[in-house]
Amino acid sequence: MALLTILIDGVAYGMVLFVLACGLSVTLGLMNFVNLAHGAFAMAGGYVTVVLMQRFGIPFLWTLPAAFLATASAGWLLERSLYRPMYAKSHLDQVMFSIGLVFMSVAAMKYVMGSQQQIIQLPGWLLGRFEVLGVSVGRYRLFVIVVCGALALGLSWIFARTLFGSRLRAAVDDARVARGLGIPVNALFAATFAAGSGLAGLGGALGVELLGLDPTFPLKFMIYFLIVVTVGGTSTISGPFFAAMLLGVADVAGKYLIPQAGSFIIYALMVVLLVLRPDGLFARTKA
Repeated sequence: MALLTILIDGVAYGMVLFVLACGLSVTLGLMNFVNLAHGAFAMAGGYVTVVLMQRFGIPFLWTLPAAFLATASAGWLLERSLYRPMYAKSHLDQVMFSIGLVFMSVAAMKYVMGSQQQIIQLPGWLLGRFEVLGVSVGRYRLFVIVVCGALALGLSWIFARTLFGSRLRAAVDDARVARGLGIPVNALFAATFAAGSGLAGLGGALGVELLGLDPTFPLKFMIYFLIVVTVGGTSTISGPFFAAMLLGVADVAGKYLIPQAGSFIIYALMVVLLVLRPDGLFARTKA
C-alpha cells in the first residue's frame, strides 16, 4: 500500500509539472521560440497567490483564477512588446534573452518579496490525509490531481476539437501557409503565449504547497520544464502529459525509496527515453 501512496503523490507532482510546462511545450512547438523564462511566469503566479492570501485575506480557491489571469495578462503584454521581435532571432539569441529575463525576475522578486520561502495556509478541507482501502491519500494532492486532470482533458479537447485548435495545428505545421489561408497567426501567437503563461501561473499557484516558492523558483525548476517538453515532444498535449507523469512518479519514488540516488533517476530516465524516442513520446511521424 505504501507504493500506491507513492504513486498518488507522484501523480500529483507530475500533474503540477504538466500544467507548469504544457504552455512552454505549445509555444515552443508553435513559435519555435526557446523561452527559458517560462518559469518566471510560474513564480509570478505563486506570488500572486501568496500576496492575495497573506495581505488581503482572499480564500485560496479565488486566488487560482487570479493567478491565471494576472500571468496571462503579463504574458500577452510581454509577447507584444519584448518577445515578438525575438521570434526571427537565432536560438542562441533567444536563450540568452530569456535567461536574462530569468535573472531579472529572480532579482526583482528577491527585492520586492525577500529571499525567504513562502508559506500559505490551505483551507481546512484540503489539509491532512485520509485512508481509502488502506491507502493514505493526501487531500491536497487529490485536489491537484482532479483540477490538473480536468485541465489536461480540456486542453486536449481544445487542441483536437475546436476551431482554435485546428488553426493552432495549421500554424504549427506551416505558419506561412496558415497566413495565406487567412489565419491571423500573430493574434494566435499572442493568445497562445498568454494562455501558456496563464497556465504556468496557475501551476505556480497550485505548486506553492507541493514545490515550495522562493525567488530562485525559475532556476530550480527550469530543467524539469525542459525535460517534460523534450521527452514529451511539442506536437501533442498527450506527450508532455505522460512525460510529466513519468517524471513526477520517478522523482517521488526515487526520493522515497532511494534517497541517496538524488536526481540520478530522473536524468537516467530522460536519457533512456530520448534514446528510444528522440522526437518525443508521442511525436507525429513524418510521411
